[in-house]
Amino acid sequence: MKSLFEKYNINLEDDKIKKFEKFLEIFIEKNSMMNLSAIRDEEWIIIKHFIDSLMLTKFTNLNWKIADLWSGWWFPWIPLKIFFPEIELTMIDSVWKKIKASEEFASILWLDKTYWLAWRAEEIWQDSKYREKYNFVVSRAMAYFPALLEFALPLVKVWWYFIAYKLDNFEEIEEWQKALIELGWTIEKIEKYEIEWQSRILIFVKKTYSTHRNYPRRIWEPIKNPIK
Repeated sequence: MKSLFEKYNINLEDDKIKKFEKFLEIFIEKNSMMNLSAIRDEEWIIIKHFIDSLMLTKFTNLNWKIADLWSGWWFPWIPLKIFFPEIELTMIDSVWKKIKASEEFASILWLDKTYWLAWRAEEIWQDSKYREKYNFVVSRAMAYFPALLEFALPLVKVWWYFIAYKLDNFEEIEEWQKALIELGWTIEKIEKYEIEWQSRILIFVKKTYSTHRNYPRRIWEPIKNPIK
């Protein structure tokens, strides 16, 4: 495992390597029972899930309060939490079994300052405890990018960031411009990287003013009719 991390210039202390080894063990065990991922080979789990999640660490230093929107079965939040143990991290997902499994993983791996919200992203903004309270919101979700923006919008503090893991498709950027302007975002940078010959990007979107109360729209609307 250590050699795979080093191949991608990710250097980890021994105690963090041990946590990733334990994470791999319990992930494989759970995957055999719950079909969490189609990827079953140990090396590919490390590359496609662990390392891909950690590529963000090469471009920014996460700190303070972080939220992972639609955790995608513990990625990227568990790898990021192991790498940055000091951050306060909240996992948001509407599927209760994901929340319960996440709590179990966090307990086994001794990940403190971790929290869970079993809530739809469209509804969280209604609670002032969460609206515009996070320094960073991250997501590896496969949803259409304007819909992701609208879901993340109410959570991020003004002048802080939503960071999306996406496949490399710069042609889509033109389609995002209206959503960005409408929602009060600006793309600060796009970082490109490769995972086993697959081009991927990290989109750093900065929130430039407070969210209008019209957003996010009612449940399913951002997915059915994304701003574009």
